[in-house]
Amino acid sequence: MVFSSLPFLFLFLTVVLLVSHLLPFKFRNFFLLLANLVFYAYGEPIYILIMIGSILVNFFGGVLMARQSSQGRRRAVLVVGIILNLAALGVFKYAGLFADTLRNIPGLSGIPQVNIALPIGISFYTFQAVSYLIDVYWGDCEASGNFINFACYISLFPQLIAGPIVRYKDVNEQLVSRKETPTLFNSGVRLFMVGMAKKVLLANQFGILWDTVSADPVAAGTLAAWCGAIAYSLQLYFDFSGYSDMARGLGRMLGFEFCINFNYPYISKSVTEFWRRWHISLSSWFRDYVYIPLGGNRCGKVRQCVNIFIVWGLTGFWHGAGWNFLFWGLYYGVLLLLEKLVLGKYIRKLPVPLQHLYALVIVVIGWVFFASPNLSTAMGYLAVMFTPSAGTMGGASLVLPWLGMGILGAVASTPLASKVWEKGKDRKAAPLIEGLLCLAALLLCTASLVSDSYNPFLYFRF
Repeated sequence: MVFSSLPFLFLFLTVVLLVSHLLPFKFRNFFLLLANLVFYAYGEPIYILIMIGSILVNFFGGVLMARQSSQGRRRAVLVVGIILNLAALGVFKYAGLFADTLRNIPGLSGIPQVNIALPIGISFYTFQAVSYLIDVYWGDCEASGNFINFACYISLFPQLIAGPIVRYKDVNEQLVSRKETPTLFNSGVRLFMVGMAKKVLLANQFGILWDTVSADPVAAGTLAAWCGAIAYSLQLYFDFSGYSDMARGLGRMLGFEFCINFNYPYISKSVTEFWRRWHISLSSWFRDYVYIPLGGNRCGKVRQCVNIFIVWGLTGFWHGAGWNFLFWGLYYGVLLLLEKLVLGKYIRKLPVPLQHLYALVIVVIGWVFFASPNLSTAMGYLAVMFTPSAGTMGGASLVLPWLGMGILGAVASTPLASKVWEKGKDRKAAPLIEGLLCLAALLLCTASLVSDSYNPFLYFRF
């Protein structure tokens, strides 16, 4: 992924930060827009046209909506804008899935195969664009009258391809006037290095164990299958939260403050709490723009259950073009309903360690559906997890070398390090220690990137 590549770190980012801080403020957004487009074109030059199309449609959609005096016409503009946004997302992300599904129906086997490369980050910037149109329609923010500022918002490279999902109303003032202070910049550097360390030094390492076990779970055996699923759980967390930290850190270096996207989800004591802590910007997006407009919990229990299933079906489908993602979303929909209606009061009576264990087991099982290419593969992996077997790889000997790494990952997924830092950050030596730790993280990450070609980007399908 670009954030954790050496050309990005030592060339692109250096130039952007230097030039951005030297330019007068009135030119910074224009320069930042150019940097955003160069950043995106570095990976997929042709798909920059899709992004430009999204910028044009949504900018002029907002302007046109603001000029309508009739609520009916405003609603018409909104509907057309949403349809155009979701149509682009549907074609590039889901056309292949639906074509493959239809070919399995008798009489439709002649439907041609659809292979369209997915523009990186299209789900993120599409949801940002839709939230902007809806907020303009609701009157929660004014339509942008500055094309450069709006284009900069849609294409903002720090959070463009891995989130968090940023709403226009939250950054509008920062686009118009933001203060780039040394304190904010330094905190951005620290947050960026924390995120990079999560990604390169932790996520990539856990990914190696997951790839080894998932390649042949039957041979790995039950113990290794559980350890592999836990390794993937840690890989995904450190990968995605690492990118979110890097995005927020980059934003601070440029004078922006983005929302927190992860709040130590693996310390949760229930599935409900987990989804309050995991991918917060997406959960709040679906709550505000789907669940509440559908009626939320204001229309009786039956309608509320239906609304929850719709939201979680869409949440699953947003994550990937596969029926296993839909199943994964509905899996959580069922569990959240059970906690809300039946299990919640019993879970809260359990000892706290058992509450944590319950939540973690549920989440680890869920990630198997998320990580697998299809439902049959996921079910096969789960069968190994729940059918005791030794395997032929020697489960204990396979996972024992990872014990220290696993303990490190478990501790790093809790707020322990953050609490220790908060207690000592006011001491005189704190700035020196902070600088040394950031330098050490940079050197270790650089050495890892130079020596190891394994650097997957889990969120490419978004």
